[in-house]
Amino acid sequence: MKTYNAPADVENKWIVIDATDVVVGRLASYVAKRLRGKHRADYTPHIDTGDHVVVINAEKARFTGNKLRDKTYYRHTGYPGGIKETTAGKILSGRFPERAIELAVKRMMPGESPLAKAQYSKLRVYAGAEHPHEAQKPEAVDFASMNAKNQRAD
Repeated sequence: MKTYNAPADVENKWIVIDATDVVVGRLASYVAKRLRGKHRADYTPHIDTGDHVVVINAEKARFTGNKLRDKTYYRHTGYPGGIKETTAGKILSGRFPERAIELAVKRMMPGESPLAKAQYSKLRVYAGAEHPHEAQKPEAVDFASMNAKNQRAD
């Protein structure tokens, strides 16, 4: 039995997802699956078959439980003793709230490889409702209504 290989000239679609009141972890796993192309029947691990994903209203995304104050993100400056930490609440209420979704998606993607970087580069996250990708005619995906657990019950 021969292994199926997707053609190298795969047509990638553009989708728009509204992150208003959506749980960040569930959204990130869905977006990572779409970026890798695992939703397609012709998925091949070594070929980029994923879609371009535009996430809008990232500042309105929600964390469940106590993650806003308990979840910590670490980074290092490169100097001795230069480890810095911040919480998810500070990121969402800060200057760049889209970084919370970007970090969640990046950590659900495969490790460092040229293919992984190419797949991750097809993600665009915007804090507000406007995005400059209308020329690509992206189709809107109503992620919040796919499952009742996608929206946070306050």
